[in-house]
Amino acid sequence: MTTLYKLTDAKMRTHDGFQWELGKTYGPLSGEGELCGPGFFHAYTDPLLAVLLDPIHARFGKTARLFEAEGLIAKNDHGLKVGTRSLTL
Repeated sequence: MTTLYKLTDAKMRTHDGFQWELGKTYGPLSGEGELCGPGFFHAYTDPLLAVLLDPIHARFGKTARLFEAEGLIAKNDHGLKVGTRSLTL
């Protein structure tokens, strides 16, 4: 497992209202298709990178919450963000 970082809104939700819970493992997803598709959970390799890229990725702004997460990197977007098939906050 790799230590990763996940951004959510204030209610621990991400894209399309997906609800996260601490300690629960989500997945596995298919690992197929584009990184921004339904086959991957998105995460970052560094907490500062997550905050820096929020305005162009998730756009949570002032409501953002940053969590340490664990997962295996299955796809990499040139170091900007990564995709995992399963993820635990």
